[in-house]
Amino acid sequence: MNQYFLLITIGIAFLITVLASPVVIPFLRRLKFGQSIREEGPKSHMKKTGTPTMGGLMIILSIIITSLYMYSRIVDNPFTREMNLIMVVLIGYGLLGFLDDFIKVVLKRNLGLTSKQKLIGQLAVAVLFYVILRTGDISTALSIPGTGYQLELGILYPLLVVVIIVGTSNAVNLTDGLDGLVSGNAVIAFGAFGILAWSVNGPLEVAIFALAVVGALLGFLVFNAHPAKVFMGDTGSLALGGALAAIAILMQLEVLLIIIGGIFVIETLSVMLQVFSFKTRGKRIFLMSPLHHHYELKGWSEWRVVMTFWLAGLILAMLGLYLEVWA
Repeated sequence: MNQYFLLITIGIAFLITVLASPVVIPFLRRLKFGQSIREEGPKSHMKKTGTPTMGGLMIILSIIITSLYMYSRIVDNPFTREMNLIMVVLIGYGLLGFLDDFIKVVLKRNLGLTSKQKLIGQLAVAVLFYVILRTGDISTALSIPGTGYQLELGILYPLLVVVIIVGTSNAVNLTDGLDGLVSGNAVIAFGAFGILAWSVNGPLEVAIFALAVVGALLGFLVFNAHPAKVFMGDTGSLALGGALAAIAILMQLEVLLIIIGGIFVIETLSVMLQVFSFKTRGKRIFLMSPLHHHYELKGWSEWRVVMTFWLAGLILAMLGLYLEVWA
């Protein structure tokens, strides 16, 4: 598989999303699938009320069509164990996110699924992923980037798999608060894993899938960059987070996910620190969490926050690539 094949994969996914968006976005608007903005969020976001959401459906369909078609150009049956594993998480979390979005925009319950309901759904998909994963040869050791050292987890590995998938899906979901923020950082993260899968002889399915995600998200960014004409909603963010975790696990790069997906980790930590500080000291560390809202309230423009986070995500991804390939 050469670089031209990979570029074609990105191009097909990009075109599918770009060509579908002018049809799907007005359709979502006619169905009144408009975003409801949290009252406790930044007041500047109230103008986004009614912007079509559930755009994640376009992303997911583009990824599925592109990755299965392109992989079928190499093998007779594209439904390999690795491809099935990624699809289980992508579709499972996508359906969970769709249900959450549907409750928000159609039933007008702004918080969607309860945290307990969402967690149960996330755990169910993550456990199913591990059940399928263990049907083949799997390593229960963690590779420490840049050291060549491996930490054997043994019976604790199944727990780690579930925690990584649920945690990453929630982390990406928390980051989805500004126009283009998740889309851009997900392009960077999936792009980095796609490069690793291709350059270090990882599973071809993973390389193709990761770069199909890159293409789909670049197409989505055409309409999601500030000012956004459509949001991906939980349909997209939960699916992307789960798929990113699944790729890291299949490549046995679980620890590297913390670096390459560092922006999602930082955003999640900002929420955890904010809650812990307020409950223990009665004081907030940030003006608002997740962290991107803190900078908004500091007076940064939305575009400046997004560009800064993209740059930070790119630096972290480059660090991850360096540790895995050259260190």
